[in-house]
Amino acid sequence: MRPLVGGVVAAVAAGALGVTGLVTTAQAGDTDTAAKTGEAAGAGAASVPAHAVTGYWQNFDNGATVQKLSDVPENYDIIAVSFADATDTPGGVTFNLDSAGLGGYTVDQFKDDIKAKQADGKNVIISVGGEKGAVAVNSDASAAAFADSLSGLIQEYGFNGVDIDLENGLDSTYMTKALRSLSSEVGSDLVITMAPQTIDMQSTSTEYFKTALDIKDILTVVNMQYYNSGSMLGCDGNVYSQGSVDFLTALACIQLEGGLDPSQVGLGVPASASGAGSGYVEPAIVNAALDCLTEGTNCGSFKPDTTYPGLRGAMAWSTNWDAAAGNAWSDSVGAHVHGLP
Repeated sequence: MRPLVGGVVAAVAAGALGVTGLVTTAQAGDTDTAAKTGEAAGAGAASVPAHAVTGYWQNFDNGATVQKLSDVPENYDIIAVSFADATDTPGGVTFNLDSAGLGGYTVDQFKDDIKAKQADGKNVIISVGGEKGAVAVNSDASAAAFADSLSGLIQEYGFNGVDIDLENGLDSTYMTKALRSLSSEVGSDLVITMAPQTIDMQSTSTEYFKTALDIKDILTVVNMQYYNSGSMLGCDGNVYSQGSVDFLTALACIQLEGGLDPSQVGLGVPASASGAGSGYVEPAIVNAALDCLTEGTNCGSFKPDTTYPGLRGAMAWSTNWDAAAGNAWSDSVGAHVHGLP
């Protein structure tokens, strides 16, 4: 979902933010009541299970298993269709189903499958961005175009909401305006998810983190990408390398203590070793991190000062790579997420 970031470069970038930019474990007592109890904060969260699994569905063939939406396993509660395409209008997006690449999958079949998933209690959303997605929302005009075009796609296809996966920069002022405008147009059931890179959530001063906090009342979940990353600072100020329980828990802690509700935090990981250039961890590691954050068990060297039983869950890139590995990720992590306290 994003270009690789070298470990040294990422560590230096993280350090440049300064430890003062991080929320440390000593500040855990400053979190509000909702963050401690795990109450859902976002309006769109009402249509999503308290503990949910998000999976990206690929509208392209890159060597993973080619799927129709109907092929996505039941363990996925939010299905993010990847990706919307930029238009010639700044901020505007559209969607083009890759019917040829998906074996003749038609638009009518796609729309019917969205309805069928929704009838089963699932949410199907449209993802904007990805590694190659270039959608710029940096003015009032582009913010309006972004909201209006997404509203049109939601009406045309029946999407439940939008996922923000912009990896080439984000302006918190105008993205906030765009998402609030979209929420006003669509209504309180709108599902809004985000998939920032690790560097984007190292401090509450970053544009992604500021956006998440600015739309906290309408935000469903942030599924940060814990992969294709270099070493990063945890909320205790120590540096952690990807691929471990500590990397997942210590970085999630920054979001949990930085103002997001536990229901707005998910762990984003590759569904198989082929799904990312680096950072894959076995499902058992993901499950251990979930246990550590929600119950204080199965932790590594890092253990948060408090537990977050309301943690939303986990995300996989992608349902297609999961299928290519026999759905081992969703069978394991999906069942674990749905069994959280």
